[in-house]
Amino acid sequence: IKEAVGSQDQTATSFGGLNHITFSGDDEIQITPLSLQPERVSALESHLMLYFSGILRKAPVIAARQIKEMDHHTSKLLQMRQMVEEATRILHSEDNIEEFGKLLYESWQFKRTLAQGITNPTIDEIFQAAMEAGAIGGKVLGAGGGGFILFFVAAQNQAKVQERLSKLIKIPFRFEQLGTQIILNDHL
Repeated sequence: IKEAVGSQDQTATSFGGLNHITFSGDDEIQITPLSLQPERVSALESHLMLYFSGILRKAPVIAARQIKEMDHHTSKLLQMRQMVEEATRILHSEDNIEEFGKLLYESWQFKRTLAQGITNPTIDEIFQAAMEAGAIGGKVLGAGGGGFILFFVAAQNQAKVQERLSKLIKIPFRFEQLGTQIILNDHL
């Protein structure tokens, strides 16, 4: 489509479920399903709160900045890749699921520095309000600059976070296991 965007959203949507996705070069994508116990998936889901930031932006513009700056952030990008391995380990383990939330926070601290526009004062205020209300971690989804923010929040703090972010639209969601499906075929 000749835009500076990744393939992760399309890949995740196509396959469904929770997966470890490895991109190698322009044409090679490896999908490894995370075979998690249903209780673990439920525990993860129950800690996640998704909000629309209220900010519309053009993701390809921000992604293009990230690509341009990539060579200056090699060590951060490698550390972020290692976080994927750590997140996978946490999800497969019996460790406290809140370790995943802490890792999400750490990854956001790296991501926000990769290029100008990934964060802004409004996003920083939203993030700070959620953290002060008890969120353990969170990150802006996609390229950043606006769109959606995912927070990791223990059950006992979710009402406080919801109250602090009451001006934002909370998006209910669940993990989809099946991936893309044709639900209507006009040629029947």
